[in-house]
Amino acid sequence: MIKKFLRDESGLELSEYAVAAALIALAVVGAFQLLGKNIDGKIRSLANTVG
Repeated sequence: MIKKFLRDESGLELSEYAVAAALIALAVVGAFQLLGKNIDGKIRSLANTVG
């Protein structure tokens, strides 16, 4: 089954994998930036409440 999968050439080309990986990387970076801003806001709010 694995040999058949490896010989199958009807899948994606290497360039298509590269484009897909780049899009996923951009989405991950964007998500981490948004998450970081939200966490920063919560920490500052907590610090102001405590201090």
